[in-house]
Amino acid sequence: MSLKTCVFALSVSVGLSLPALAQQDAPYVQSVDAHRFAALFDAHDGAIDADTLQAQYLDGAGRGVEVFTPSRIQNADNLARAVAEDPEAYRRGIEVCLPIADSMNAELQETYAAMQPLFPGRDLPEIHVVFGAGNSGGTAASDALVLGLEVICRVGVEEADIRSIFRFFFAHEAVHALQTQNMDAFARDPLLYMSLLEGQADYVSLRVTGQVPTQSRHDWAVENEDGLWPEFAQDRRILKAAAEAGASYGNLPPEAATALTRWHANAGRAPDGWPYELGYWMGRQIVVDYVTRADDPDQALIELLNITDPVRVLSQTRYYDQAGADAQ
Repeated sequence: MSLKTCVFALSVSVGLSLPALAQQDAPYVQSVDAHRFAALFDAHDGAIDADTLQAQYLDGAGRGVEVFTPSRIQNADNLARAVAEDPEAYRRGIEVCLPIADSMNAELQETYAAMQPLFPGRDLPEIHVVFGAGNSGGTAASDALVLGLEVICRVGVEEADIRSIFRFFFAHEAVHALQTQNMDAFARDPLLYMSLLEGQADYVSLRVTGQVPTQSRHDWAVENEDGLWPEFAQDRRILKAAAEAGASYGNLPPEAATALTRWHANAGRAPDGWPYELGYWMGRQIVVDYVTRADDPDQALIELLNITDPVRVLSQTRYYDQAGADAQ
């Protein structure tokens, strides 16, 4: 698979999808499959084999598990391995985060009510919580936003932290459900395109929740911003060259693999001294400046749902030179 066509693999990180389908008027957190898993976990005291997971959790599951399976759960064997390796993470997810998720309907509705004026006429996705293979806190398909409880509960410590994480994901992943996948735009500038997608989602989350996404990452990036843009520009060049040479996402040249994972898909393995997923913050900076400078900021935000030319977006911001004007 060429780097041009690996956007589906990269959606593990960025959650690319087609425009959302219609939903009911009052959104609520759908947790039927999460409760099915919880009952199974309790019945087997956390020791669930792959055959049991397949027959009693994956088979006959709803839309949330369906969305979470291809790139996250993958299959029953992978899920059984994840549960066996860290049963306490699942136990905590069942005992702590599942009840909180079930109590988040009012906050979800507030979040969606704040988002709707930003994207008038767009239907926001259903929300599902599930148990996955310990590798994803959330993703979005066209019609469904899906959150992985065992990961959210691993990140959040206190109830207030967990509720904040849920609110962030409600907004962030809903934006991904509205964004349109554009293979040509991705191939034109992989790092910039990925960062703009995540940056828009983080920008909207900040606007509707009033909470800075990953405060520690934000604080670090502000302090180190001057040195980040030249590195971002250089890594854009490296990834563009790899795309043009037809390198595959699963077999990137070492330099290109490093260039990508410095900014994205590096949760738990960020470069030494760096926060994880720094590309989200870089993208948000560009999006904020792009929207603020636009003659019609509201329309500019809507247009970012369908980015066809990431370089054009960058060129209309103060970051054009800093982020590599010569990387076009």
